[in-house]
Amino acid sequence: MYKRIIIVVSGIIGLSFGLSIGKWIWHNLNIANEFVDNIYVNGLIFAVVFIGLGALFTPLIERAIRKLQELINRQTPTTLIFGTIGIVLGVALGYIVSLPFNFLNVPFISSTLPLVFSIVLAIVGYQTAVSRKDEWRNFFTKHQQEKVSAPKGEVLERKAGDNFYKYKLLDTSVIIDGRIADIVAARFIEGVLVIPNFVLQELQYIADSSDTIKRAKGRRGLDILNTLQKDSDVPIEFYEGDFDDVPEVDSKLIRLAKLMDAAVLTNDYNLNKVCEFQNIKVFNINELANAVKPVVIPGETLQVLVIKAGTERKQGVAYLEDGTMIVVEDGQYYMNEWIPVVVTSALQTAAGRMIFAKPTHSQNKIENTEE
Repeated sequence: MYKRIIIVVSGIIGLSFGLSIGKWIWHNLNIANEFVDNIYVNGLIFAVVFIGLGALFTPLIERAIRKLQELINRQTPTTLIFGTIGIVLGVALGYIVSLPFNFLNVPFISSTLPLVFSIVLAIVGYQTAVSRKDEWRNFFTKHQQEKVSAPKGEVLERKAGDNFYKYKLLDTSVIIDGRIADIVAARFIEGVLVIPNFVLQELQYIADSSDTIKRAKGRRGLDILNTLQKDSDVPIEFYEGDFDDVPEVDSKLIRLAKLMDAAVLTNDYNLNKVCEFQNIKVFNINELANAVKPVVIPGETLQVLVIKAGTERKQGVAYLEDGTMIVVEDGQYYMNEWIPVVVTSALQTAAGRMIFAKPTHSQNKIENTEE
């Protein structure tokens, strides 16, 4: 498909090359006669040479073009827009910088340096524009919001304040945990969920792990992402950028949260503390789970199954349906039995809520067991 285009372009490049510096090349090679002094002959010679080179390297060029197309197709529209703007500015700046060299009248320098400057500055402009795209987008969004004012007698739609964060960044742990899908389905999350590319790569790395447990967790995380993308009413976006100078995923997530003015969704205790220290809004799934657990008060009676021994002497351990641990006094005497207990106290810890209780049974069984 591209073969004819490559050959034609190669011929045009060779023709311009021969017309511009062909004569200069022959003179530097100490070849001088009427034949090579003719610029049209030089143009024809170099056009034929470049056509041959183009035909020879056509498979490599076609492969490079296909890879370039795949790379472009993977980019988001925002990246393409800001990248194009950066390239245009870089080419324009390269042309301005190369103007003094055009007056030197040196064939190779006058024709080649402008092209080199334009290519280098175009690449620099693209990288700069893409790496700063979120900052520019936030700048234009805030600038546009400042111009919006409510007409007299009318009420604007709800305005996001300091406590609302449009973008929520998902870290690896909260994706693997899986409860985020149920929370989103219950419509407790609003805004836009953002899955950074470096989080997705870490998830894929875990899914390809040789360890069976890690591999299962990674695949579960990928399934959760597919569920969110297909069944969720909340918009899902992918952030294609990366921070090559930052090795750790959590550090990249923190920098991206600052860049996008976003909140972080996690159940990682350490990441939660680091985000709080750096004034980044955190939505911790574990805190939400603890908040919605049923409240028990001292004196309330529960029916529990004692399943294991506690850490202290004669204690037994039971669990509520939501996973709340109940420490039962003298519970070891009722192992694997359903018994009524009365709550004596409740303790809230960083790991969750812990309830202390004692059996309402008579002491006959305890005394018989001790005898």
